[in-house]
Amino acid sequence: MRHRAEPTAEAGPVRFAFDGRAVAARQGQSIAGALWDHGIVAWRTTRVGGRPRGAFCGMGVCFDCLVVVNGAPGQRACLVRVSEGDTVTSQEGHGRDGLGS
Repeated sequence: MRHRAEPTAEAGPVRFAFDGRAVAARQGQSIAGALWDHGIVAWRTTRVGGRPRGAFCGMGVCFDCLVVVNGAPGQRACLVRVSEGDTVTSQEGHGRDGLGS
């Protein structure tokens, strides 16, 4: 059984932008975890009704936590690990409106 090395406390923070705001995260942290650490619990709105959504299942099954990462919509914030310099933005709906039929 392989074990993934856990980030060390000595590792410096990873910095990224969320909706234009500078955010710091721990090495290896998911986007959802980093947003939670900063008190941000909703970052997507539903296509119908504009209701707020954030992480629900925390394991990539429900798709409630979708964000746009570096221009790519439909990224699950609970699964994507933050990388230095990422640009993350809130997502409206499922993120496919501009993709055509």
